[in-house]
Amino acid sequence: MASRKPRTEYEEPLPPRERSAGKRTHSALRSVSRATLWTTGTIVAILVILLVASFFVDEPIRRSMERHMNESLKGYTVQIPKLHFQLIGLSVTLHDLTVRQQAHPDPPVMLIPRLHASVHWRELVTGHVVGDFLFDHPKVYVNLTQLETERKDRTPVKDKGWQQAFEQIYPLKLNLLRINDADITYIDKDPKRPLHVGHLYFRATNIRNIHSKDRTYPSPIHGEAAIFETGRAVVDGHADFLAERFPGIHATLKVEKVPLDYFRPITERANVDIRSGTLGADGEIEWGPKIRVAHLTDLTLRGIRVDYVHTEATAPAETARKHKVQEATAKASNQPGLLLKVDRFRLLGADIGILNKAKNPPYRAFLSGTDIEIKNLSNHFSEGPATATLRGKFMGSGTTTASATFRPETNGPDFDLKAAIESTDMTKMNDLLQAYGKFDVVQGKFSFFSELHIKDRQITGYVKPLFQDMKVYDKRQDAEKSFFRKAYEALVGGVAHLLQNRQREEVATVADVSGQLGNPRTSTWQVIGRLIENAFIRAILPGFDREVARSNPGKK
Repeated sequence: MASRKPRTEYEEPLPPRERSAGKRTHSALRSVSRATLWTTGTIVAILVILLVASFFVDEPIRRSMERHMNESLKGYTVQIPKLHFQLIGLSVTLHDLTVRQQAHPDPPVMLIPRLHASVHWRELVTGHVVGDFLFDHPKVYVNLTQLETERKDRTPVKDKGWQQAFEQIYPLKLNLLRINDADITYIDKDPKRPLHVGHLYFRATNIRNIHSKDRTYPSPIHGEAAIFETGRAVVDGHADFLAERFPGIHATLKVEKVPLDYFRPITERANVDIRSGTLGADGEIEWGPKIRVAHLTDLTLRGIRVDYVHTEATAPAETARKHKVQEATAKASNQPGLLLKVDRFRLLGADIGILNKAKNPPYRAFLSGTDIEIKNLSNHFSEGPATATLRGKFMGSGTTTASATFRPETNGPDFDLKAAIESTDMTKMNDLLQAYGKFDVVQGKFSFFSELHIKDRQITGYVKPLFQDMKVYDKRQDAEKSFFRKAYEALVGGVAHLLQNRQREEVATVADVSGQLGNPRTSTWQVIGRLIENAFIRAILPGFDREVARSNPGKK
């Protein structure tokens, strides 16, 4: 008889009821596993079918989208080489979308390597079915020819169909907009000096908020970009993209080290020749249908080299431009709902000149090493007066200082000005003297003092030129000149000698300035320009008014 293995406490048999329950649990697990496998397999199969099906609908969707976008646009053509619609995520991705101007198709004005649109899933949780758009590495290119064509087109931008074309891309309304590493290039006249903004990033959320109140901006925005390689700009704030008439924005702005000579091809059309300098600015902008505020706390131009160039050929255009500036200034002055203000404007280390090519000989009058500071500059009288100070070197040698207080215009210019130029080397002024007085000097020091006040269209003040050790005629320097030229310069020297102060060895005259502004619509800046052109130029040639009057008929 076989021996039986002794039982231990760990090997006691289960009761019959427990053995039955264990069999049922095992059977249930096997059933659940089969159901899970079937469910998972079904889901995977559906996903595969959807994925495969999405590739079959890509081409019909692409053709339809491209056709409808082109039907919406006026003056432009869209090409979509490749599109992929993803049924699983309900998204669409456009590859190499290209926009061309029909009149000048090459180069294209826009190329978007990748545009992805989908449901904004975060807002779906809140019950809002809206869209999420991503523009990846878009490139915008515009040249002067294309811009001129656009300018001549009488069709308003709102009627060109851009919004309708954009809506063809995705049926949901835009709520999240992202622009990733955009590149914008504008070519004016010189293709070697493009206006280039690179590495532009922009993000705007909550665009579809339609319950915003007046002067509230529900959509957070952020943007930053590199400007002309060395410059940088950052914008932070909020916007109301659904405001009536046009979107509203309230944002802070910071600009650093933007080189100004890139704008030279553009500014030359306004007779302004910029050769160097950088721009920096800090401030805020609030621009909407009911309020417009541009408030800069600081605006600084460093190391700028700039000339205003006057020629006979451009004189009519200059006059027309002055009238436009005058009208724009008058319109903006004290306009309700429009505030333009700069707390502090500075020119540091500037070289500022006037180049007059209409005279014979041409001359350049300039200030070098110039620092200018203007505080509290605005277009509203209620903001109080602005103050300005200036320090520089007239013609590179004469120590120059000036101070001014001026107020936004109501019934005309309203300002006070004090200016002093001391010990300018007169040989640096010979082109100027030749242009207006038909003589030059071999030595001498020039100084100038003035105080002017304008209020209620009345001018009062004085200008006082001062000449020291002035020598007009020199036999050695003037040996090659004609007899009549020598005689004229000798006469000039004789008159200067008669006016000379024996004790101080200087020539001085004082001219009172008083009267009424002829044109009540004349702006402050026009008055200052005319005073420089007339009072200053005439004052540095005492005793020779006949020659100046002959060169400037009709001017007093």
